[in-house]
This record gives sequence, C-alpha cells and structure tokens, in this order.
Amino acid sequence: MQKDLYQHPDYYLLDEFLTDEQKLIRESVRAFVKKEISPIIEEYAQNAKFPNQIINGLGELGCFGPFVPEKYGGAGLDYTTYGIMMQELERGDSGVRSTASVQGSLVMFPIYKFGSEEQKMKFLPKLATGEWMGCFGLTEPNHGSNPAGMETRFVDKGDYVVLNGAKMWISNAPFAQVAVVWAKDDAGEIRGLIVERGMEGFSTPETHGKWSLRASATGELVFDNVKVPKENILPGVKGLKGPLSCLSSARFGIAWGALGAAMDCYDTALRYTKQRIQFDRPIAGFQLQQKKLAEMITEITKGQLLVWRLGKLRDEDRATPAQISMAKRNSCEVAINITRDARQMLGGMGITGEFSIMRHMMNLESVITYEGTHDIHLLITGMDITGLNAFK
Repeated sequence: MQKDLYQHPDYYLLDEFLTDEQKLIRESVRAFVKKEISPIIEEYAQNAKFPNQIINGLGELGCFGPFVPEKYGGAGLDYTTYGIMMQELERGDSGVRSTASVQGSLVMFPIYKFGSEEQKMKFLPKLATGEWMGCFGLTEPNHGSNPAGMETRFVDKGDYVVLNGAKMWISNAPFAQVAVVWAKDDAGEIRGLIVERGMEGFSTPETHGKWSLRASATGELVFDNVKVPKENILPGVKGLKGPLSCLSSARFGIAWGALGAAMDCYDTALRYTKQRIQFDRPIAGFQLQQKKLAEMITEITKGQLLVWRLGKLRDEDRATPAQISMAKRNSCEVAINITRDARQMLGGMGITGEFSIMRHMMNLESVITYEGTHDIHLLITGMDITGLNAFK
C-alpha cells in the first residue's frame, strides 16, 4: 500500500486568492482523503465496490451540499469553497467526488432551489448528513444528450400521480433512499418528482461490469406504475430549466474536481521520476521527461486560473451555463491528457494499483462523458459565441 504523499501544486500562488476559511476547509478534506480514502480506494476499485463507511465522514465534513443554507442542514458556504472540496475529493477518486456531487448538486440543489418549504425541511437535513443518500434521474436508455426526448411519464390520478419509465447510468442509485426524477406530465411538460425508496414499483438494479468509476455505485431507476404523492412534485420549476440548472451546478464541481485528478497524477509522476534511476541518474533529469512535467504543470495552472475565476463569477451569480461548460470540458481534457502522460512516465508501474494513475485514467473516461459529453460542451460554447444552434 502506497503512503499518500501528495503535495498540492500551486505554481502561480493561487492560494493567495483564498480565504483562511477556504484553506482550512481544504486541509480538512485533504486530511480526510489521505486518512480514510487513499489507503483503501485501490482495493475498493479493484473489487468494484463503493466504500459506504466514508459516507458519515463526508457528511460531517460538509461535503454534501455545502452551499445549502444552515437552516436546511448545509454549511452555507460559497461555490468556490464547494469547488475546492470537490477538487480534494476527486484527487482521491472520481467515484467519491461523483457521490458527493450527485448528493449536493443533483439532489439537494433542486430540492433547495425548486422545492416547497415542507420538502426542504423533510429531505435536506438528512441528505446533508448522509443519513439519506440521493440520486438524480435524467438520462434514459434512448435519451442521453437529448434530455428533451425523455420517455418517462406520469399521469394525474387525483391525490397522486402514477410514474412509468426508466433511467440509466445513475450514480448512487443502488443505495439511494431518495431519487430526484425528471419526467413528463400529461401535457408533455417536464417536471421534477421526489421518488422515495419503498414506493411500490420502484426498483434500482445495479450496473455491473464497468471498467471506469469502479469505486462508485451505478444503477438504473425503474418505475412500474409507481404512485408518487403530489406533495413530492417540485413546485418551483417546469421544463428543461430544472434539470439543466442542476447540471450546471454539477458541471461546476466537475470542473474543479477533474483538476484534482490531474494534480494527483502530476504529483505522482514528479515524485516518481525524481526517484527512478536509469542510466545512472534520475529520469526527471532527461529532456523528454521534463517536457512532459512542464506541460503538465502549465495546463494545471491554466485550469486553476479558469476555475478560480469561474468560482468568483458563480459566487456573484454571474456564471453562465456556457462558461461552466467551457471549464468542465477544459478540466477533463487537461486531466485525461495528464493521466496518459503520467502513466507512460511510470512505465510498467503505471498500470499497477500501487499507484493511482491508471485508476484516475479509467475514471476520467466517464467524467469526460457524463454531465454533457466532451463534444456537446464544444457545441454549447460554439452556440454561445456564434448565436447559431448546431444541435438541430
């Protein structure tokens, strides 16, 4: 088992932009990752299991919906701090960060933004502590990048509605007590519903055989004439605005998080190449290795500046969905390129579980695809700068 010796790269001294509180929170999450996640995550990834024992710790740290006000069980923090927390978690593992992102941005966020006061008081405090875990149902077997085509529907039956359909590729589904599900009503309008485990006809079969996000629990949501009380319908939003605003929140966290994976691989490669002796000297002294390391730290630094500025805009409620898309896509591309270079620098050792690089590389193949594929984010930016819709 490798000891977690991670040192945070900060080539442009961005720590000077952070508050003392943000640094303290970062150190707390980093210490938790080093103590509770790094020593076990390789084993859990190899066995395709999620480490359920970390949930309470994540809740105690405030990693679930930290931007939610204290009244509802959150920490009332800003979005930059949320991004910092997600960066530290993904430095440990993308699957762990996914679990926290889903809980905060895709479950707690819509209940907080669009839910009734009764819904907020019922669900948010228990989600904030991790007593209840949640999942987000948008993607369907036939509809991924085109959520408007969803086939999951519900019909009005008086005091309740009856929900039918299926969602897939759902993080946290196998163990979630709560699912925020997006479906079309009788008029074909998209609405959000809170579906609770135990409702008759609701099942969450687990997805097996993944080569990516192996330490994250993934499943389906199946609705077979599920009776959902009308008080579980989110009253504050109709249409695609609801799920897309959730995705913007999640993509913001991913923009920070993916850089965490990149930083971990850079730090691993830097340390390894300074210690690995070939031809009577450390391989970090050779030109090609220095080229790779210099390019890594350059791209990480550019990414750090991008997400820091995005965080400031988000805190001021000025960040646009297109700006968030740009950062999410950039961080994913930076991270996946760095993992591939780092793997080569470690040679054969790079494919083993003794180091984190191959696990990060496999995880990022999912991160680069979910919450909007790599190409879709290019088209979002393209439409924003040209005013022309390339989706149709």
